[in-house]
Amino acid sequence: MTILVIATRNKGKIAEIARILKFQEVDFDEVDPIEVKSVAEFDIDDVEETGSTFEENALLKAITVARATGFPALADDSGLSVDALGGAPGIYSARYSGVHGDDGANIDKLLNELLNTPLDRAARFVAVIALAKPDGSHIMARGELLGSIAESRRGENGFGYDPIFIPAGSKRTLGEYLPKEKDEISHRARALAEIAPKVPGFLKNARA
Repeated sequence: MTILVIATRNKGKIAEIARILKFQEVDFDEVDPIEVKSVAEFDIDDVEETGSTFEENALLKAITVARATGFPALADDSGLSVDALGGAPGIYSARYSGVHGDDGANIDKLLNELLNTPLDRAARFVAVIALAKPDGSHIMARGELLGSIAESRRGENGFGYDPIFIPAGSKRTLGEYLPKEKDEISHRARALAEIAPKVPGFLKNARA
């Protein structure tokens, strides 16, 4: 049995990653069956995100958790980048308002900062996925979803900035998308789709 640790305690994100990755659709003939675990199942501290890019933070989390647990670990770092704000909130998306994980306050701050830029509301969601082994070897993938920022919240689905992000070519915010619809186009789905075919070869011999 190969253990794969998802380096997050966010149950919603774990469910989304597991749902999108769909291990049964990947050829794992060369590896043992895989059991997915959350980092919350291990007695280790949260990893401080000290990197200056999504790539640095994702890799830092994956390698740290892999070494702490002794199992391969998959981590992601993701966020929203708004052109008119010079790429902000970027890697600080989850704590943009000063309080980590306060989606409402983060959205309020972003909308207030865009009040004077009604014509330039272009933005993108970015997700970087890193998969690492305890020895530090790793693979990575990046996914992006282009779009724009709505003038107000719409929809009750999703999390984070979903209620104010309108994917390019759509009139709905991600908050108005069903989970299955979001999975088909999201930045995280695109990163996972890129890395999934590489997982079997990477995990070969990485057994518990």
